Amino acid sequence: MSWLEGEATTIALCWRIERRDGVAIGLTAHDRDLTVDGLVHRAAPGMVPSAVRRQVGLTADTMEVAGALASDAIGERDLLEGRWDGARVRLFAVDWTDGAARVELGEGTIGAVEMADGRFAAELAGPGARLGRAAVEETSPGCRASLGDRRCRVAMAGRRRFARVTAAEGAVLTLTVNEPVANGYGGGMVRWLDGRNGGLSQAIAGSTGRTVTLVAPPVREVAAGTLVELVEGCDRTLATCAARFGNAANFRGEPHLPGMDLLTRWPG
Repeated sequence: MSWLEGEATTIALCWRIERRDGVAIGLTAHDRDLTVDGLVHRAAPGMVPSAVRRQVGLTADTMEVAGALASDAIGERDLLEGRWDGARVRLFAVDWTDGAARVELGEGTIGAVEMADGRFAAELAGPGARLGRAAVEETSPGCRASLGDRRCRVAMAGRRRFARVTAAEGAVLTLTVNEPVANGYGGGMVRWLDGRNGGLSQAIAGSTGRTVTLVAPPVREVAAGTLVELVEGCDRTLATCAARFGNAANFRGEPHLPGMDLLTRWPG
């Protein structure tokens, strides 16, 4: 590739970031915008990658990207809200005089993000990082499936409801509908359909009547009348699985298997 070997360098680093909700942005360390594959890569000279470590074998490739927070591209609020969690990142070098000539440097998904003094650092885990996951599941007294997934098989039709928020104080929301059963939304999810938190989802710690308590307060202020979707939850116990859902045959846990705590249940 002559553009890599010439005396006058024309190399520019680019990032293509695709969020899980379908939003894609392009950034480049060049001093002007570049168009690659039909996507405009905005000039972000403050974006710099660490050394990209790639090697033959089963060891996971790793890299890190750092830069200044830009409100029109990657803002601090968006990072805190988790909108970029799990986003797919492609890093490549391109000939800025001809966007068709490029060299792929690596790709991964955004993992841990650190922020300080108006700057951020994102750790990217390459495809090889999947090899570090456990090959088989560990036993557990609680169910390892998620309510309604292909292993649980509980039909979620009728277990999702829409409601309006009448009041919000910290992590506690007051809604216009009652819970279906006692603590019916505990372990479930709330999805914000409009308002300043629109598009985000949060875990529910518990519910009582028309009140639900979130695991963490909403990232942004909640206005009265905000529309949300409520998804029922499960406490992952065999008793609940059998009595409430009639689904004990699909329970994915081992509640009667003795564990290491068996030695500590009785003194001596």
